[in-house]
Amino acid sequence: MTVIDPPATLDQARQFGLSEDEFKRACRIMGRTPNFTELGIFSVMWSEHCSYKSSKVWLKKLPTTGARVICGPGENAGVIDIGDGDAAIFKMESHNHPSFIEPYQGAATGVGGILRDVFTMGARPIANLNALRFGSPAHPKTRHLVDGVVRGIGGYGNCVGVPTVGGECNFHPSYNGNILVNAMTVGLARSSRIFYSAAAGPGNPVIYVGAKTGRDGIHGATMASAEFSEDSESKRPTVQVGDPFTEKLLIEACLELMESDAIVAIQDMGAAGLTSSSVEMAGKGGLGIELDLDRVPTRETAMSPYEIMLSESQERMLMILKPERAELARRIFEKWELDFAVIGRVTDSGRLVLTMHGQTVADMPVGPLVTEAPLYERPWTPAPALPGLAAKGVAAREPIAALKQLVACPDLASKRWIWEQYDHLVMGHTVQRPGGDAAVVRLPGRKKALALATDCTPRYCAADPKRGGAQAVAENWRNITAVGATPLAITDNMNFGNPERPEIMGQFAQSIEGMREACLALDYPVVSGNVSLYNETNGSGILPTPVIGGVGLIDDAAKAVTLAFKRAGEIVVAIGETTGWLGQSLYLRELLGREDGSPPPVDLKAERRNGDFVRAQILAGAVTSCHDVSDGGLLIALAEMAMAGGIGATVAAPQDQPAHGFWFGEDQARYVVTCRAADALLQAAQKANVPARVVGKTGGDALTLAGGNAISVAELKHLNEAWLPAYMAQ
Repeated sequence: MTVIDPPATLDQARQFGLSEDEFKRACRIMGRTPNFTELGIFSVMWSEHCSYKSSKVWLKKLPTTGARVICGPGENAGVIDIGDGDAAIFKMESHNHPSFIEPYQGAATGVGGILRDVFTMGARPIANLNALRFGSPAHPKTRHLVDGVVRGIGGYGNCVGVPTVGGECNFHPSYNGNILVNAMTVGLARSSRIFYSAAAGPGNPVIYVGAKTGRDGIHGATMASAEFSEDSESKRPTVQVGDPFTEKLLIEACLELMESDAIVAIQDMGAAGLTSSSVEMAGKGGLGIELDLDRVPTRETAMSPYEIMLSESQERMLMILKPERAELARRIFEKWELDFAVIGRVTDSGRLVLTMHGQTVADMPVGPLVTEAPLYERPWTPAPALPGLAAKGVAAREPIAALKQLVACPDLASKRWIWEQYDHLVMGHTVQRPGGDAAVVRLPGRKKALALATDCTPRYCAADPKRGGAQAVAENWRNITAVGATPLAITDNMNFGNPERPEIMGQFAQSIEGMREACLALDYPVVSGNVSLYNETNGSGILPTPVIGGVGLIDDAAKAVTLAFKRAGEIVVAIGETTGWLGQSLYLRELLGREDGSPPPVDLKAERRNGDFVRAQILAGAVTSCHDVSDGGLLIALAEMAMAGGIGATVAAPQDQPAHGFWFGEDQARYVVTCRAADALLQAAQKANVPARVVGKTGGDALTLAGGNAISVAELKHLNEAWLPAYMAQ
């Protein structure tokens, strides 16, 4: 059959984000010049967002298998075995560019998209998390972006009825022109009922379900694969519009159908919409697919083939069903008041064939769209090594005065204003709420629970990408451990600038190396993830931000601990070695206005040893509270424990170290724990070769340092909780 549209041009290819070489490659594959619709399909499938063409060679270095891994990267989400026939399914995705352009809808549809990635595989979503990065609070757009993003996340998650249980939020001028909105969803399924996306069975019907297709989100994938410029506001039409109520119906309809044997394959219509879902399903199955675009439910008139195929309208799924079960599926989706349309069939041709108005509008080989996508080994340069900073060479500040300034700074200030806008208790299974080291969510009807956290320290990654990548994994492992859970696996969200710049590609490559080493040392495989490149505006890139989302398991949720001091008279013990490392610390940045020095070393053997010891003590009931030591150092950790529990403590630094280094250094592999009697804990630590020292005792209504300097817990809490609400009220 004849393809009716005229051939596309090189100028059009460039507008779609394809290089001249990539356009020539597409022409060679086709044996002719693609038409406009076909060019659009090439451009989204070969976009950075969909093809990982700059990152794939590095991502292959990450460990992705393990005793618990059921399905690693390559599907909609990762799957791990959590025992008793249960599986946890989870992934993190970015919606950075759309959220900068239209913060409410960008963030909302980011949540909707990651929910679909999880329930596509047969899981009921039980928890959402996020990782947010905004520009300087002084920047004129920051307040507007914070407001819109937080409302968008809350508006979508709350309406769909999935609790938002954790996350993180930082501020830095590098994000002024390009914020980061990373969304994570965790779901539960039976390990025997996991659904995959590979097409099978020539002749099987291809089914479109969910909401209708509109013109929103067209070329969103290619927008996400290019850096911003001053005209970013003009890209507003590429931002999708979400409807959480339709998403809720879609979840219930899909899960109901999944109780039958009707589904052969299923795929979310995410980035690149109908194009990516149909091509990926056919490609994974080694088959072809024919679609009649006249049958696609649309909400706007006179939509072209190009618009239908590239629309990123939300709340849509593509399924391949057993022919004899199609009517059962139709009844289910009509009951839930969702569109259900047979729009095509699986073929053995190996081609994507699109028809409309009785004519063929595209005819393309499926395999090369996936297997012959450009793959680049981009040149990269390593980040220059930075010197360490000895505490004695850094100006000392009186500890209580420094503490007061730090607890009120944007990065350490309480994010209660954010998470109180999220329903974190819906479903009734949230054991530990936002604000701790990790959220804890009990499995319905079970004693066991999942521990969930997101982590990254971008300033470390900028100073030393390899060390920063390792630290992000290690801190996430530590946060999961600090509640008493065993860390099982991670998802990642690799947020970086323009990979065509060797120094940015170097950040990516070295971060992967650090992550790889940490994942191997901590037995913490990567089972899913996302890469978001070109996070730049006018050539100015973000701090490298490889966010880690971790999932851990605790067999009895009642054994989980929190960071809050529990009662007066308990002994406070610091676990791990404190050298007073101040390079790249918040003390250095917030008090002295410096962002220099190398970040703290990451001793992965010490991380494993110290963490395994702490977890064992928690599960044995020897520890009443636990908190990992990270941003701001030991005194910040103590202050956070005091604020959480409403109980003070008297603490002391050793005489043989500079006090500001001991209190505010950001050495890794450390925890603070409390116990009723320290002797047994210290003896166990010594036997395990784990550094441990008593630093104080809980009690009173103030945090008091040896020598008498003190600050009341009430004042600490006021300083910590006042900044963000006051900032947003301006």
